[in-house]
Amino acid sequence: MTATQEAPVIEKALTGPGGAGSPLVGSAVVGSTTVGAGAVGTDEPAATRGRTSIADVVVVKIAGMAAREIPGVYDMGGGLSRTIGAVRDRVPGGRPNVGRGVKVEVGERQTAIDLDLVVEYGVAITEVARDVRENVIAAVERITGLEVVEVNVTVNDVHLPDDDHDTGGSEARVS
Repeated sequence: MTATQEAPVIEKALTGPGGAGSPLVGSAVVGSTTVGAGAVGTDEPAATRGRTSIADVVVVKIAGMAAREIPGVYDMGGGLSRTIGAVRDRVPGGRPNVGRGVKVEVGERQTAIDLDLVVEYGVAITEVARDVRENVIAAVERITGLEVVEVNVTVNDVHLPDDDHDTGGSEARVS
């Protein structure tokens, strides 16, 4: 980024029932964004009456699923979150967290996404990152209608083939 360029600014829409400027405290829609402001009145078409809000967690899940679709992505998240996720996945009735390793900032019409990835050993990291960016942007824009201003990819680890092998065939050190 040059000195004359500015970083994209994303403004968050957190308005309550009172309209613009009315804070949204203690409400279930905190962390959501209004995509379509909508119109009011019976003379408006039915499709435009009302407002559409998208919660941040929706964008997180869409981005997480889209990133995992790319060959070469082994897992997502940092070391601690992956460890906690592995324990959580083994608990009966536990569901995998598709949002692990995804952070989003959602504004009125735009979103920015940060992804933490673990890639397979041997894949071209720059190509995987490019493919992840393209797939995440396409999925989020198609499903939510939000403009994705950036997708930042951080590769935290490389999954080695030896990481999957079970050491059950080795001799026990104690009896």
